[in-house]
Amino acid sequence: MSDIRERAEAKIASQNIQTSQSLQKISLDEAQKIVHELEVHQIELEMQNEELLKMQEELKKTKIRYFDLYDMAPVSYCTLNEKGLMQEVNLATSSLFDMQRHQLINQPLSNFIFHEDQDIYYLYHKKFFTSNETQECELRMLKADKTLFWVHLSGTREANTDEEPSLYLIISDISERKKFEEQLELSASVFKNAGEAIMITDLNGSIKDINESFTKITGYAREEIIGKKPSVLNSGQQSKEYYRVMWRTLRDGGSWRGEIWNKQKNGQMYAEMLIINTVYDNHGKPSHFVALFSDITTMKEYENSLKNMAHFDQLTKLPNRALLSDRLENGMIQIKRNQQHMAVIFLDLDGFKEVNDAKGHDIGDKLLVTLAKEMKQALRDGDTLARIGGDEFVAVLFNLVEISDALPIINRLLEATSKKIEIDDEFIQVSASLGVTFYPQAETVDADMLLRQADQAMYQAKLSGKNRYHFFNTQENNLIRERFEGIEQVRQALKNEEFMLYYQPKVNMRTGEVIGMEALIRWKHPKKGIVPPLEFLPAIEGHAVSVDIGEWVIHTALSQIKSWQMSEINIPISVNLGARQLLEEGFVNRLESALSQFPTVKPGMLELEVLETSKLEDLKTAKEVMNACLGLGVTFALDDFGTGYSSLAYLKTLPIKQIKIDQGFVRDMLNNPDDLSILEGIINLGEAFHRTVIAEGVETSQHARVLLGLGCELGQGYEIARPMPAVQFASWLKEYKPNLSWQNQELFDANQKQLLFIKVQHSAWVENIKAILNKEEGEQDNSAYECTFGKWLEKSGKEYLGAAYDKINVKHTNIHIAAYKLLKLHYNDHNVEALAGLNELYSLRDELLNDLSLLEHRNI
Repeated sequence: MSDIRERAEAKIASQNIQTSQSLQKISLDEAQKIVHELEVHQIELEMQNEELLKMQEELKKTKIRYFDLYDMAPVSYCTLNEKGLMQEVNLATSSLFDMQRHQLINQPLSNFIFHEDQDIYYLYHKKFFTSNETQECELRMLKADKTLFWVHLSGTREANTDEEPSLYLIISDISERKKFEEQLELSASVFKNAGEAIMITDLNGSIKDINESFTKITGYAREEIIGKKPSVLNSGQQSKEYYRVMWRTLRDGGSWRGEIWNKQKNGQMYAEMLIINTVYDNHGKPSHFVALFSDITTMKEYENSLKNMAHFDQLTKLPNRALLSDRLENGMIQIKRNQQHMAVIFLDLDGFKEVNDAKGHDIGDKLLVTLAKEMKQALRDGDTLARIGGDEFVAVLFNLVEISDALPIINRLLEATSKKIEIDDEFIQVSASLGVTFYPQAETVDADMLLRQADQAMYQAKLSGKNRYHFFNTQENNLIRERFEGIEQVRQALKNEEFMLYYQPKVNMRTGEVIGMEALIRWKHPKKGIVPPLEFLPAIEGHAVSVDIGEWVIHTALSQIKSWQMSEINIPISVNLGARQLLEEGFVNRLESALSQFPTVKPGMLELEVLETSKLEDLKTAKEVMNACLGLGVTFALDDFGTGYSSLAYLKTLPIKQIKIDQGFVRDMLNNPDDLSILEGIINLGEAFHRTVIAEGVETSQHARVLLGLGCELGQGYEIARPMPAVQFASWLKEYKPNLSWQNQELFDANQKQLLFIKVQHSAWVENIKAILNKEEGEQDNSAYECTFGKWLEKSGKEYLGAAYDKINVKHTNIHIAAYKLLKLHYNDHNVEALAGLNELYSLRDELLNDLSLLEHRNI
């Protein structure tokens, strides 16, 4: 603009000179014309001058707006020279690095680059000055406080001939995006590598994605299943109502959890634990479903196997006593609700023992199986027949409109049990004595009382001549009166402070560590001396006084923990807890109050052992109570596992930390293969449910070694220590020395485990010989030449025993010869001589088992 003004002024000056020189030569008209032109030029110059001023003002305003936008922009801007020094930065850059702008000017940008990403920045900077294109990269930078963050750099080069090149840089903080990407990568990794199968569907149920575990469990490859419905896995085992409830729960609560039987691609059924969750979009609306499931087929097979052993008689396949008790109690509820009647019939076969003695246990077993079928056919649909002993059965008739409706069925049972049964081309006939009681009654009775009433009535039928029935007479029932007398005696004993606690140590048999003590109640009877619990606790089971006893035990145990702590003995104590005490209203509050009285005792030092023989009718409430107790800090164990009502239901539902194997299974496991099988199953079950397992009844060192070999390290029993008064514990603990040989006991391999079962079965075979000679009830005849051990010798024994096979085979044969001689004496009525020869038979057996143990250690 200054050039334009100068040219205009020069032109005017020139024209003025020319005009002055020419005025003398021009006319007046010409002069006026020139003046007019000069005025026009002057106006043009003035207009151009105004235009220039306006343009200067606009440039000034534009420059101000530019710097405002630059400084206040939310994006970080930075100008670098060729050396990488920051020449200009805006406020966003200052905020990004948590530094003042003047602190950043002339600072190398590389000072703020994370050391591991310096190479990335170097290559980026070099590319910028060798290329005219915009360059971009991502790297990590550091704030003033050395906080690490991710940025995206975008740089544009401006080339100027008069000035050195500059880099105009945009710095964007992408830390949040990077975190999101990392989360996505992690989610993708979890999805791909998860042990559980994962299936994603849209709201219509079409499968959108699966992971590798889905393919492993179902057999369907990804390309085979995408787009299909989950119903392709449907096994038909669940009803339509089951799925309706599932989808209703999913819609209402957003999630569903349960067990389902599904079908693999090859048609094989499998059980799965399934969890379905609804996924919602940003607006809170369902967008799709995610299902996670794991294959629990093996666990269900274990469960079914144990359930079958726990609830059904293995010979007749009828319900056993435990299942009978459940059905009785459920039936009593329904009968009272429907205002009908129920009959409980106790049956004992007449003459069965004689048949078993004369014909042998094989014939006896076949007779029992056949009679069970005949009795079952004599009942109606919906009635129950159970076997509760050798030749004892119980029939329960439900939904009787009148008591007299039971008579035709009772008579049919008598006819069924007195039929001539053909077994192995021979006809055998027995009869039965029946005891009958009815429910409901005028007095309050429970299921056990009904069974006792029916049993008592059956005994009267026997006394009356057998092959008949007898109705229970309430006046004959002295048991009820005796029970109430026993309750009153216990109540008085508690008032008189006649009870005390003994303590039995629990140890880790492998390490020798004493891990706890179990509190066991004793009655210091003024006349009878120390009375064990089995002589008074059954009489008060389920009664209110049992709760009072339980509260006393907890308080006394806490007091003992405190006392031991003062002697620097910190060992937890476990106490038994009955169903009634656990479910009694206010139990949690009373437990909290008891704990508060001993503030120096940590709640975790108290363990509550729920007796599995207790009937927890309301598992939901029991679970809630136990969770509340866990909140106080105490822990729970399941005692007498395998002998009660609902082992698996308790284990699955209740927050149990430890399983205690009933001592009956442990004590007899060396002579009873059934007990050994159950014990191994419980150990495996504990592992499957992630519960620690402790064995009661460790009475010998051999018990301990076998338990350790099977994987059970925790034990309690006479081999470790007998129950003792509290005053004796400190001295016992001081003198206690772990059995070092146990620590070297390794887990059994498959061969050792098989040999263990063979040895136990052989011991049971020898014990059965003794039972025959002693004419014990329930005895089973044996062939002196056949046993499980002998079959094993023929099949697998040669390979396992190697060079020792001949020696072992001879000793095994000698045992059978000795057994045959004893049986021959027995059946020829020389029983005294037969019994005298038992010691020799035991000696031969022990010698054989000892040799096998030595071989077993050799093969470890």
